[in-house]
Amino acid sequence: MGARSSNNNKGLNHISDGHLLEYFRNTFVRGGGGTNYTSPILNGLTATGGVISDYSDPGPGAVYRAHIFTSSGAFDVTATPGDFGDTVEYLVVAGGGGGGGNAQSGGGGAGGLRTNLSGHPLAAPSYTVSVGQYTVTVGAGGAGGSFPSPTIGDGKQGGNSEFYPTPVSYPSTQRIRSVGGGGGIGYGFPPGNGGPGGSGGGAYNNSGGGLTGGTVLTDPNHPQSQGNSGGNSVGPYALPYAGGGGGGAGGAGSPDQSTSPTVGRGGAGVQVAIAGPAANTSGVGALNPGPGEYQWFAGGGGAGGWTSGGSTAGVGGGGNGGATGSSGIYGTSATGGGGGGSSGPNADVNDSQGGNGGSGIVVVRYQIAQLTAAAKATGGAISYYNGKTIHTFIGSGLFTNTTGTNLSVEYFAVSGGGGGGSGTSGYGGAGGGGAGGVVYAPTLTVGPGSPNSVTITVGAGGGGGSDTGSPGPTSFAGSNTTLVYAPGPTTITAKGGGGGYDQNSTAANTVGGSGGGSHYGGTAGIGTQPSQNPGIAGITQYGNDGGIGPNSSPGYIGGGGGGAGQVGQNGNPSGGPGGYGIQLTPTFRDPAISWTDPGTYGGGTAPTPGGYWIAGGGGGGSYPSGEVGGFGASGGGGAGGRHPSNTPNLGQNAKMSTGGGGGGGSNVGRGGNGGSGIVLIAYPS
Repeated sequence: MGARSSNNNKGLNHISDGHLLEYFRNTFVRGGGGTNYTSPILNGLTATGGVISDYSDPGPGAVYRAHIFTSSGAFDVTATPGDFGDTVEYLVVAGGGGGGGNAQSGGGGAGGLRTNLSGHPLAAPSYTVSVGQYTVTVGAGGAGGSFPSPTIGDGKQGGNSEFYPTPVSYPSTQRIRSVGGGGGIGYGFPPGNGGPGGSGGGAYNNSGGGLTGGTVLTDPNHPQSQGNSGGNSVGPYALPYAGGGGGGAGGAGSPDQSTSPTVGRGGAGVQVAIAGPAANTSGVGALNPGPGEYQWFAGGGGAGGWTSGGSTAGVGGGGNGGATGSSGIYGTSATGGGGGGSSGPNADVNDSQGGNGGSGIVVVRYQIAQLTAAAKATGGAISYYNGKTIHTFIGSGLFTNTTGTNLSVEYFAVSGGGGGGSGTSGYGGAGGGGAGGVVYAPTLTVGPGSPNSVTITVGAGGGGGSDTGSPGPTSFAGSNTTLVYAPGPTTITAKGGGGGYDQNSTAANTVGGSGGGSHYGGTAGIGTQPSQNPGIAGITQYGNDGGIGPNSSPGYIGGGGGGAGQVGQNGNPSGGPGGYGIQLTPTFRDPAISWTDPGTYGGGTAPTPGGYWIAGGGGGGSYPSGEVGGFGASGGGGAGGRHPSNTPNLGQNAKMSTGGGGGGGSNVGRGGNGGSGIVLIAYPS
């Protein structure tokens, strides 16, 4: 059973949007002391939604506010004063395509990328907003192809991402739509050519060659390029039997080189520095290993090979092709990167999966001030609420104290949630994925300068089990989130959530920060987060066991995944609901953000009102006709699937950046993917 905690910290005076500029003047231009700065107060437009990042461009000194969406939501414009105009800049990246299954398979194409960031080579025309609501849709990554069925060997296309005023029809110049990346093609599965999409998926190698990479889908209302084609299969059919790489936003996937030892590489993505100064904004987009800067997006997936193994992905979040005899690597969440193709030779079907594509992202920014600012620390998306400065990490990076003295911070660390189990043919509902483990501390001392930087790794959500019938690949546990800091160094670990149990799962797969729910008659996963980080004082840890699927009439019902605040619920007669998560402390309850679960995601009901829920378990799947899948718990957990005659039979994906567990599938329905983790750090401004 996980622990619960209370928070006794009292917030300072709220800094409203109308006083944000005064806040910048009094807090940052002086670096913590007084100021004689007398520039007139100017105002930008006012809006809410997503993760908020307020930052100063070190060149011209313009202060921007960026709204970062890693899951679907709304951008609400409440006022449009004219000091900086009524235009916004956007980045809209779709979900990447899944890599091909089996072997010598094509890499997944990156999600389409559209931006109007001033000065960017791909910039579209300016975009004017008015008071009202704008819909934000963030596309999920496409599922990687699986072995053995011909209908599922090809990677799936990623989901579209969009940004538009509500309501508006399509097509329209006001409806910005980026198309999901094309799926990579698995060896031996028709049609052979790479899947079309925002960027095209790669083709597989065949005996005659001549198969083409996926093409780029066009939009007459938005003629700017959103991607590039996938790599071709040039043949002839000879070692090393290599697929073509997926296309990226910055370049095409390379063709397979079957007469040489080179496997097709994923096309490069592009950098769009819209969420902060590129070198300093950690955790948004992918990291370029060359100059070492973030905010790279839409890299193509690397192709799979045969005896040579797979190739590298394009920079920008693409997944590498699998090593010899291994599955392709997943694209990075919130980048739109394509999944890697799988490689042979394969000992069994679980070594034959293409990597899932990375989910997309939408960022909207506008200018709010004209100052030269200096913050107390760097890293993550930085926002200001109730007298506190908040650093939000949706991806990995560094938190560095720049004050020259010790800085006391409050933090949450949330790991990736587990994927829901797959409902196998004839065996009905699978268990829901367990939520990611949560670590909370009201106080942590961070020393000054880069030697004392906190190294943050944010865990990805686990993939849901594939709809392959019986047998089929199991779900995946979520990845750990870690904080490594001086002295010592000391490592804090938030354990990834356990995967939901299906017919083919092992007990070890379901263990995690919170445990995955069981298939009917199975054993629920154990929540291990409360036993992590032994000997470290001052922390509270949250994690619980999963629920059980009953081995009795009506049968074939999955249990719910455990949540940070509650055990997963047993199924009977419907799928078991996921265990609910926890609410963030008042420090982090900024009304301007929308990435948390308000308490209704996945159909669950929050035990207490007020929103700001994280780390809820996924609902179990249900097979009996007329019964429903388990509700996803408050905290971003996905709902379970139901009997195919009562759609949907697919488990719902968890909400990104919450650590929620994915919903369990029913019959041959896929399990939902777990939600990625997040790290929040706050200190008095």
